[in-house]
Amino acid sequence: MTKNLTTINQFINKSIGEWKSIRSTHTLAFQEFENSTSKIYINHINLKNEKVVELFKNYKLSLNLESLAISIKWQSMSDWEDDDISEGDETILIFLPKDENSGIVLQNKGYTESVISSTNYFVDEQNNLHIKTVYKTTVSEERISFLSTHVRSRFSTIRNLENNSVIQTSHTSEIRNLASLKD
Repeated sequence: MTKNLTTINQFINKSIGEWKSIRSTHTLAFQEFENSTSKIYINHINLKNEKVVELFKNYKLSLNLESLAISIKWQSMSDWEDDDISEGDETILIFLPKDENSGIVLQNKGYTESVISSTNYFVDEQNNLHIKTVYKTTVSEERISFLSTHVRSRFSTIRNLENNSVIQTSHTSEIRNLASLKD
């Protein structure tokens, strides 16, 4: 008997909304850790949006109507900052499915290195989304899980590409802002 896997469309649809994020990052080389809190906004974007069209052009690809595009915006505060300085940014992700559970993600800005990047993703038998990106000097691996309808967990590891040593690990708990669902 085969378990029904969550499709990438279902996973993304479950992720849409406003989230409060609590993150602990461990930089192993310096034996330091950082705690941060963020507000994260995940939204669908139309495939004809200029940012999506530009990203397809950067990869020299034609618009693929089977694709899914999302915007992830965040505003974060870290305990490394002396002042209460909030930093924010946005990234665009375009999922190009090979099948219902795997494919490629085009990103206008990488997780580890701030460059456009493409990455492989798949949804496993436990309905976790795995994303692995190879950059110029590092490899980023991330696993995102739904612990309940309104709670997500993300684990990430960053490795040195040259010798495969672990540079950094992090764990993030994300809690959906239920008030944002009433809009």
